[in-house]
Amino acid sequence: MRANCRLGAACVLLVSASCVWKLARAAGDSVQVFQTAAVAAAPATTKPAAPGMQKTRRANFGLERASPQALKVANWIVDTADNQGMPFMIIDKVYSRALMFDVNGQLQGAAPVLLGLARGDDSTPDIGTRELSKILPHERTTPAGRFIASLHRDIHGQELLWVDYDSALSLHRVVPGKPSERRGQRLKSLTPDDNRITFGCINVPVRFYESLVSPAFTGTNGVVYILPETRTIREVFGSSDLE
Repeated sequence: MRANCRLGAACVLLVSASCVWKLARAAGDSVQVFQTAAVAAAPATTKPAAPGMQKTRRANFGLERASPQALKVANWIVDTADNQGMPFMIIDKVYSRALMFDVNGQLQGAAPVLLGLARGDDSTPDIGTRELSKILPHERTTPAGRFIASLHRDIHGQELLWVDYDSALSLHRVVPGKPSERRGQRLKSLTPDDNRITFGCINVPVRFYESLVSPAFTGTNGVVYILPETRTIREVFGSSDLE
């Protein structure tokens, strides 16, 4: 019973697996932004180390224009090997953007995302066990933090990326929701101002999920770093290197 409730919260307003698949594909196919070719052609961002000094490793963003927070966190991840040899993803809440990296910190692609309606970096303690109708608007946050994520299936058999079980937080293909929510149009808009609509889960374009997320996490765990919007990255990730 608890598991079904939690999975229901993770996949908001799913009317049926077939309906979600059809409508999500229509909404998401044209909004992903792939950077694979640009990354392959881009020069390494690591500066030559002076004699006797340890080389600082950096993430390779290719031609992607990322926020200062995303750049700093990605470089910290690569330099400290915080991802522990696993693929990783950065969710930039302020810019409503997902950045997918391989195990070596090479950007594989980026895309817009839909996030929790309410701004905030924490989850209500019992949010994972509550029915959708009992979750108040101010509680619909996408929490910040470092999460070990893996692929699972929802109650309809649809694959999703389970980010945090306790808060019923998942990342999945965009779902239609209510027509008035206009999720597809929100993903296509040029600004992140209208990307806050979900109960907390992260919605990504269909092709971004199928081409990058699913292959990267198949057969392995990965790390999802969700950047804060009300706290500092040092507070969230606990490193003095992140000032």
